[in-house]
Amino acid sequence: MNKLLRYIFFILIIICTGNDDLFAQVNNLRRTTIPNTRFKRRNPKLDAAHDRFISQQLSLTNEESAKFWPIYRQYRQELTAVSILKRLNNSNSQANGTEQIDKEIEYDNQIVNIRKRYRDEFMKILPPAKVSMLYKSEREFTDEVIKQLSERSIRAGN
Repeated sequence: MNKLLRYIFFILIIICTGNDDLFAQVNNLRRTTIPNTRFKRRNPKLDAAHDRFISQQLSLTNEESAKFWPIYRQYRQELTAVSILKRLNNSNSQANGTEQIDKEIEYDNQIVNIRKRYRDEFMKILPPAKVSMLYKSEREFTDEVIKQLSERSIRAGN
């Protein structure tokens, strides 16, 4: 159950950190395919906390920071876009279950390809130790958000 909650919160975090243009595209898609699905807009406070955490963990120089953040934001937008499509695929009850499974695998493959491509881009800007720390820091941030949300839920009696 704990792993399921982590997965759900991770997906929510990814969806919350998307781009407004992406949501416009998803809203257009939603109108044509799933009329009752609602997506949350990103949370600026969560985005700011995420960026501060990554900055602190990586200790970026001014030069690294200037090159890193635009690429990192593109990376997050692409991951968010695929995650939203994956979520839409899971919310659709398609007549052919095999097709839905194939799409799920394809979305997972797209996520892996995005991560590989941007790993190479990050390696052009940052030393390997900082790239490794980036991925660890993303996971640590997600784990901390999940922990805090779980604690709030417990305190609220849910």
